[in-house]
Amino acid sequence: MKSATAVKAIIIENGKVLVIKRREDDVHRPGHWDIPGGRLDEGEGLSAGLRREVSEETNLLITIHELLGKQYFSRDDKQNISMHIFHCTPHSGTVTLSEEHTAFKWVSLSEAKRLLAYYDKELDICTTLS
Repeated sequence: MKSATAVKAIIIENGKVLVIKRREDDVHRPGHWDIPGGRLDEGEGLSAGLRREVSEETNLLITIHELLGKQYFSRDDKQNISMHIFHCTPHSGTVTLSEEHTAFKWVSLSEAKRLLAYYDKELDICTTLS
């Protein structure tokens, strides 16, 4: 079975979390709200991969603050993922979505927890950072 390393960014600005909606025809979690990120390219480091993924998906340039947690799971397409989730803030750019996503919004931490139940632990840590 294939395995991959992935990175995700909980991007917080002015107490709000950026969430993005996956396409309805996405292989994994179609139509669900998520946070920016994705799989690393071969030989790519965590920070470089996170900056690339966030830029590709949202057009934002970010500052990476800290690792919030790691998760291990199998995607709907049977790929095993080792995912690293980071706390980030935007430092330039305006959100412009890639074709991978259909909508975005900035939401409160409590709304983010409702939309992104699978990041509960990491979002709980974020509530102590403000």
